[in-house]
Amino acid sequence: MRKLVATCLAAAALIAPSLAQAEWVPNKPITIVVGFAPGGGSDVIARALQSAAQPFFPVPIIVLNKAGAAGTTAAAEVARGPADGYTMFVGGGSESTSVGAYRQLPYDIRKDFRPILRATSNPQLLVVAANSPYKTAQELIAKAKANPGTLNYGSSGPGSLVHATTEVFAKKADLKLQHVPYQGGGPALQAVVAGQIDFLISALDEVQGQLDGGTIRVLAVARPQRLETHPDVPTLRELGYDVIGDNMKGLVAAAGLPDDAYKFLHDNFKKGLDSAAWQEFATRSKFKTEYLDGPGFQKAMVDLFNEISAAVK
Repeated sequence: MRKLVATCLAAAALIAPSLAQAEWVPNKPITIVVGFAPGGGSDVIARALQSAAQPFFPVPIIVLNKAGAAGTTAAAEVARGPADGYTMFVGGGSESTSVGAYRQLPYDIRKDFRPILRATSNPQLLVVAANSPYKTAQELIAKAKANPGTLNYGSSGPGSLVHATTEVFAKKADLKLQHVPYQGGGPALQAVVAGQIDFLISALDEVQGQLDGGTIRVLAVARPQRLETHPDVPTLRELGYDVIGDNMKGLVAAAGLPDDAYKFLHDNFKKGLDSAAWQEFATRSKFKTEYLDGPGFQKAMVDLFNEISAAVK
Protein backbone atom coordinates (compact mmCIF):
# COMPACT_ATOMS: atom_id res chain seq x y z
CA MET A 1 0.00 0.00 0.00
CA ARG A 2 2.81 2.37 0.94
CA LYS A 3 4.51 1.54 -2.33
CA LEU A 4 1.31 2.36 -4.24
CA VAL A 5 0.92 5.69 -2.43
CA ALA A 6 4.54 6.56 -3.10
CA THR A 7 4.09 5.74 -6.79
CA CYS A 8 1.00 7.93 -7.02
CA LEU A 9 2.74 10.83 -5.28
CA ALA A 10 5.70 10.53 -7.61
CA ALA A 11 3.40 10.56 -10.63
CA ALA A 12 1.54 13.58 -9.27
CA ALA A 13 4.84 15.38 -8.77
CA LEU A 14 5.68 14.83 -12.42
CA ILE A 15 2.26 15.92 -13.69
CA ALA A 16 1.84 19.00 -11.46
CA PRO A 17 4.55 21.14 -13.13
CA SER A 18 3.13 20.51 -16.58
CA LEU A 19 -0.34 21.48 -15.38
CA ALA A 20 0.99 24.66 -13.83
CA GLN A 21 2.95 25.44 -16.98
CA ALA A 22 -0.14 24.97 -19.15
CA GLU A 23 -1.87 27.72 -17.17
CA TRP A 24 0.74 30.45 -17.76
CA VAL A 25 -0.67 33.82 -16.78
CA PRO A 26 1.38 37.02 -16.76
CA ASN A 27 2.15 38.47 -13.35
CA LYS A 28 3.83 41.71 -14.41
CA PRO A 29 3.18 44.33 -17.12
CA ILE A 30 3.46 43.39 -20.78
CA THR A 31 5.32 45.82 -23.03
CA ILE A 32 4.62 46.38 -26.73
CA VAL A 33 7.65 48.11 -28.25
CA VAL A 34 6.98 50.33 -31.27
CA GLY A 35 9.92 51.04 -33.53
CA PHE A 36 8.53 54.33 -34.79
CA ALA A 37 7.52 57.69 -33.34
CA PRO A 38 4.12 58.31 -31.73
CA GLY A 39 1.34 58.96 -34.21
CA GLY A 40 2.56 56.68 -36.99
CA GLY A 41 0.73 53.61 -38.25
CA SER A 42 2.58 51.14 -36.01
CA ASP A 43 1.98 53.32 -32.96
CA VAL A 44 -1.71 53.84 -33.71
CA ILE A 45 -2.27 50.11 -34.16
CA ALA A 46 -0.31 49.24 -31.01
CA ARG A 47 -2.37 51.62 -28.88
CA ALA A 48 -5.67 50.48 -30.36
CA LEU A 49 -4.77 46.85 -29.70
CA GLN A 50 -3.59 47.74 -26.21
CA SER A 51 -6.93 49.38 -25.44
CA ALA A 52 -9.02 46.60 -27.00
CA ALA A 53 -7.13 43.73 -25.35
CA GLN A 54 -6.57 45.25 -21.90
CA PRO A 55 -9.88 43.95 -20.44
CA PHE A 56 -8.69 40.39 -21.11
CA PHE A 57 -5.35 40.75 -19.31
CA PRO A 58 -4.75 40.64 -15.54
CA VAL A 59 -1.76 43.01 -15.85
CA PRO A 60 -1.21 46.36 -17.57
CA ILE A 61 -0.25 46.45 -21.25
CA ILE A 62 2.27 49.21 -21.92
CA VAL A 63 3.19 50.75 -25.28
CA LEU A 64 6.79 51.95 -25.47
CA ASN A 65 8.13 53.92 -28.45
CA LYS A 66 11.76 53.26 -29.41
CA ALA A 67 12.06 54.83 -32.82
CA GLY A 68 15.10 54.37 -34.99
CA ALA A 69 16.64 52.64 -37.99
CA ALA A 70 13.37 51.99 -39.85
CA GLY A 71 11.92 50.09 -36.92
CA THR A 72 14.86 47.74 -36.52
CA THR A 73 15.86 49.18 -33.12
CA ALA A 74 12.70 47.79 -31.52
CA ALA A 75 12.97 44.46 -33.33
CA ALA A 76 16.59 44.02 -32.27
CA GLU A 77 15.72 44.75 -28.64
CA VAL A 78 13.08 42.03 -28.62
CA ALA A 79 15.32 39.56 -30.46
CA ARG A 80 18.09 39.81 -27.87
CA GLY A 81 15.74 39.99 -24.88
CA PRO A 82 14.26 37.16 -22.83
CA ALA A 83 11.64 34.97 -24.51
CA ASP A 84 9.35 35.17 -21.50
CA GLY A 85 6.21 36.68 -23.03
CA TYR A 86 6.54 40.08 -21.40
CA THR A 87 8.05 42.00 -24.31
CA MET A 88 7.05 42.07 -27.99
CA PHE A 89 7.16 44.52 -30.85
CA VAL A 90 4.82 45.64 -33.62
CA GLY A 91 6.23 43.81 -36.64
CA GLY A 92 5.38 42.99 -40.21
CA GLY A 93 6.58 46.19 -41.88
CA SER A 94 9.95 47.19 -43.28
CA GLU A 95 11.84 46.07 -40.17
CA SER A 96 10.58 42.54 -40.81
CA THR A 97 10.38 42.23 -44.58
CA SER A 98 12.60 44.66 -46.50
CA VAL A 99 15.44 46.31 -44.59
CA GLY A 100 17.22 43.00 -44.03
CA ALA A 101 17.32 42.39 -47.76
CA TYR A 102 19.55 45.45 -48.22
CA ARG A 103 21.86 45.35 -45.22
CA GLN A 104 22.99 43.14 -42.36
CA LEU A 105 20.78 43.33 -39.28
CA PRO A 106 21.39 42.08 -35.73
CA TYR A 107 18.55 39.59 -36.17
CA ASP A 108 17.12 37.19 -38.73
CA ILE A 109 13.37 37.43 -39.25
CA ARG A 110 13.35 33.78 -40.30
CA LYS A 111 14.57 32.35 -37.00
CA ASP A 112 14.90 34.96 -34.23
CA PHE A 113 11.21 35.60 -33.51
CA ARG A 114 7.96 33.90 -32.62
CA PRO A 115 5.01 35.97 -33.90
CA ILE A 116 1.86 36.11 -31.76
CA LEU A 117 -0.67 37.19 -34.39
CA ARG A 118 -1.23 39.51 -37.32
CA ALA A 119 -3.81 42.22 -36.74
CA THR A 120 -3.96 44.26 -39.93
CA SER A 121 -3.17 44.20 -43.61
CA ASN A 122 -2.10 47.42 -45.29
CA PRO A 123 -1.73 46.83 -49.04
CA GLN A 124 0.51 48.88 -51.29
CA LEU A 125 -1.04 50.94 -54.09
CA LEU A 126 0.51 52.27 -57.28
CA VAL A 127 -0.56 55.91 -57.46
CA VAL A 128 0.02 58.90 -59.74
CA ALA A 129 -0.92 62.56 -59.57
CA ALA A 130 -4.50 63.41 -60.47
CA ASN A 131 -3.26 65.23 -63.60
CA SER A 132 -0.79 62.53 -64.61
CA PRO A 133 -0.87 61.52 -68.29
CA TYR A 134 -1.02 57.87 -67.25
CA LYS A 135 -4.62 56.73 -66.94
CA THR A 136 -3.86 53.05 -66.45
CA ALA A 137 -0.99 50.96 -65.11
CA GLN A 138 -0.59 49.47 -68.62
CA GLU A 139 0.08 52.95 -70.03
CA LEU A 140 2.72 53.67 -67.41
CA ILE A 141 4.40 50.30 -67.96
CA ALA A 142 4.39 50.78 -71.73
CA LYS A 143 6.01 54.21 -71.36
CA ALA A 144 8.68 52.82 -69.04
CA LYS A 145 9.46 49.96 -71.44
CA ALA A 146 9.69 52.28 -74.43
CA ASN A 147 11.96 54.72 -72.55
CA PRO A 148 14.20 52.75 -70.18
CA GLY A 149 15.57 54.73 -67.26
CA THR A 150 13.48 57.85 -67.84
CA LEU A 151 10.55 57.27 -65.47
CA ASN A 152 11.17 57.83 -61.78
CA TYR A 153 9.47 56.76 -58.60
CA GLY A 154 9.68 57.88 -55.01
CA SER A 155 10.10 56.03 -51.74
CA SER A 156 10.24 56.72 -48.02
CA GLY A 157 13.93 55.81 -48.08
CA PRO A 158 16.34 53.09 -49.19
CA GLY A 159 15.36 49.69 -47.85
CA SER A 160 11.82 50.76 -46.97
CA LEU A 161 8.94 48.51 -47.93
CA VAL A 162 7.88 51.16 -50.45
CA HIS A 163 11.30 51.00 -52.12
CA ALA A 164 11.42 47.20 -52.00
CA THR A 165 7.93 46.67 -53.40
CA THR A 166 8.74 48.95 -56.34
CA GLU A 167 11.95 47.05 -57.01
CA VAL A 168 10.03 43.76 -57.04
CA PHE A 169 7.56 45.34 -59.48
CA ALA A 170 10.38 46.64 -61.71
CA LYS A 171 12.07 43.26 -61.83
CA LYS A 172 8.90 41.33 -62.65
CA ALA A 173 7.83 43.87 -65.28
CA ASP A 174 11.40 44.14 -66.65
CA LEU A 175 11.54 47.91 -66.16
CA LYS A 176 14.47 50.26 -65.69
CA LEU A 177 13.42 53.05 -63.35
CA GLN A 178 15.06 55.92 -61.46
CA HIS A 179 14.73 55.79 -57.66
CA VAL A 180 14.22 59.07 -55.79
CA PRO A 181 14.40 58.45 -52.02
CA TYR A 182 12.76 60.86 -49.56
CA GLN A 183 12.95 61.25 -45.80
CA GLY A 184 9.68 59.49 -45.07
CA GLY A 185 6.41 58.61 -46.72
CA GLY A 186 4.89 62.07 -46.38
CA PRO A 187 7.48 63.89 -48.54
CA ALA A 188 7.34 61.10 -51.15
CA LEU A 189 3.57 61.45 -51.35
CA GLN A 190 3.79 65.22 -51.71
CA ALA A 191 6.31 64.73 -54.52
CA VAL A 192 3.94 62.58 -56.55
CA VAL A 193 1.07 65.02 -55.93
CA ALA A 194 3.28 67.87 -57.22
CA GLY A 195 4.33 65.90 -60.27
CA GLN A 196 7.99 65.78 -59.21
CA ILE A 197 8.02 62.00 -59.64
CA ASP A 198 6.08 59.83 -62.06
CA PHE A 199 4.56 57.40 -59.60
CA LEU A 200 4.68 56.01 -56.11
CA ILE A 201 3.87 52.62 -54.61
CA SER A 202 2.81 53.23 -51.03
CA ALA A 203 0.60 51.83 -48.28
CA LEU A 204 -3.12 52.46 -48.29
CA ASP A 205 -3.10 54.30 -44.95
CA GLU A 206 -0.40 56.66 -46.24
CA VAL A 207 -2.28 57.67 -49.40
CA GLN A 208 -5.89 57.46 -48.21
CA GLY A 209 -6.18 61.17 -47.43
CA GLN A 210 -4.90 62.24 -50.85
CA LEU A 211 -7.15 59.68 -52.55
CA ASP A 212 -10.15 61.06 -50.67
CA GLY A 213 -9.08 64.58 -51.62
CA GLY A 214 -8.76 63.72 -55.29
CA THR A 215 -5.14 64.82 -55.65
CA ILE A 216 -3.92 61.36 -56.70
CA ARG A 217 -5.30 58.37 -58.61
CA VAL A 218 -4.66 54.70 -57.99
CA LEU A 219 -3.73 52.61 -61.05
CA ALA A 220 -3.12 49.19 -59.47
CA VAL A 221 -2.91 47.41 -56.13
CA ALA A 222 -0.19 45.06 -54.94
CA ARG A 223 -2.39 42.48 -53.25
CA PRO A 224 -4.06 39.19 -54.27
CA GLN A 225 -7.58 40.68 -54.50
CA ARG A 226 -8.93 44.03 -55.59
CA LEU A 227 -9.72 46.60 -52.94
CA GLU A 228 -13.32 46.71 -51.79
CA THR A 229 -13.13 50.51 -51.85
CA HIS A 230 -11.75 50.57 -55.43
CA PRO A 231 -13.31 47.55 -57.16
CA ASP A 232 -12.52 48.87 -60.65
CA VAL A 233 -8.77 49.06 -60.02
CA PRO A 234 -6.88 45.92 -61.11
CA THR A 235 -4.27 44.10 -59.09
CA LEU A 236 -0.72 43.91 -60.44
CA ARG A 237 -1.20 40.14 -60.45
CA GLU A 238 -4.13 40.52 -62.86
CA LEU A 239 -1.87 42.51 -65.16
CA GLY A 240 0.66 39.69 -65.19
CA TYR A 241 3.03 40.85 -62.45
CA ASP A 242 2.84 38.79 -59.28
CA VAL A 243 3.69 41.55 -56.82
CA ILE A 244 2.37 41.50 -53.26
CA GLY A 245 3.31 44.42 -51.03
CA ASP A 246 1.76 44.44 -47.58
CA ASN A 247 2.74 46.74 -44.73
CA MET A 248 1.05 44.31 -42.36
CA LYS A 249 1.12 44.80 -38.60
CA GLY A 250 1.02 42.36 -35.73
CA LEU A 251 2.70 41.35 -32.50
CA VAL A 252 6.04 39.54 -32.52
CA ALA A 253 7.90 38.04 -29.57
CA ALA A 254 11.37 36.50 -29.30
CA ALA A 255 12.11 32.99 -30.54
CA GLY A 256 11.93 30.45 -27.74
CA LEU A 257 8.67 31.79 -26.35
CA PRO A 258 7.08 28.82 -24.53
CA ASP A 259 3.94 27.33 -26.04
CA ASP A 260 1.82 28.10 -22.98
CA ALA A 261 2.85 31.77 -23.01
CA TYR A 262 2.17 31.96 -26.74
CA LYS A 263 -1.30 30.46 -26.23
CA PHE A 264 -2.26 32.93 -23.51
CA LEU A 265 -0.98 35.93 -25.46
CA HIS A 266 -2.48 34.82 -28.76
CA ASP A 267 -5.88 33.93 -27.34
CA ASN A 268 -6.29 37.13 -25.35
CA PHE A 269 -4.99 39.52 -27.98
CA LYS A 270 -7.33 37.72 -30.40
CA LYS A 271 -10.20 38.52 -28.03
CA GLY A 272 -9.13 42.15 -28.36
CA LEU A 273 -9.26 41.89 -32.17
CA ASP A 274 -12.75 40.40 -31.95
CA SER A 275 -14.01 43.10 -29.59
CA ALA A 276 -16.37 45.94 -30.41
CA ALA A 277 -13.66 48.42 -29.40
CA TRP A 278 -11.27 47.14 -32.07
CA GLN A 279 -13.98 46.92 -34.73
CA GLU A 280 -14.93 50.53 -34.06
CA PHE A 281 -11.29 51.56 -34.39
CA ALA A 282 -10.83 49.61 -37.63
CA THR A 283 -13.93 51.20 -39.16
CA ARG A 284 -12.94 54.71 -38.12
CA SER A 285 -9.29 54.45 -39.12
CA LYS A 286 -9.86 52.36 -42.28
CA PHE A 287 -7.18 49.88 -41.23
CA LYS A 288 -8.14 46.49 -42.64
CA THR A 289 -8.31 43.73 -40.03
CA GLU A 290 -6.78 40.57 -41.50
CA TYR A 291 -6.04 38.18 -38.68
CA LEU A 292 -3.43 35.44 -38.90
CA ASP A 293 -2.22 33.26 -36.05
CA GLY A 294 1.47 33.15 -35.17
CA PRO A 295 2.59 30.52 -37.70
CA GLY A 296 0.53 32.14 -40.45
CA PHE A 297 1.98 35.57 -39.68
CA GLN A 298 5.51 34.13 -39.68
CA LYS A 299 4.95 32.57 -43.11
CA ALA A 300 3.56 35.82 -44.53
CA MET A 301 6.58 37.82 -43.32
CA VAL A 302 9.17 35.27 -44.45
CA ASP A 303 7.52 34.86 -47.87
CA LEU A 304 7.62 38.62 -48.44
CA PHE A 305 11.20 38.86 -47.14
CA ASN A 306 12.32 36.08 -49.48
CA GLU A 307 10.59 37.67 -52.47
CA ILE A 308 12.20 41.04 -51.80
CA SER A 309 15.62 39.48 -51.21
CA ALA A 310 15.44 37.67 -54.54
CA ALA A 311 14.44 40.86 -56.36
CA VAL A 312 17.21 43.08 -55.01
CA LYS A 313 20.11 40.66 -55.53
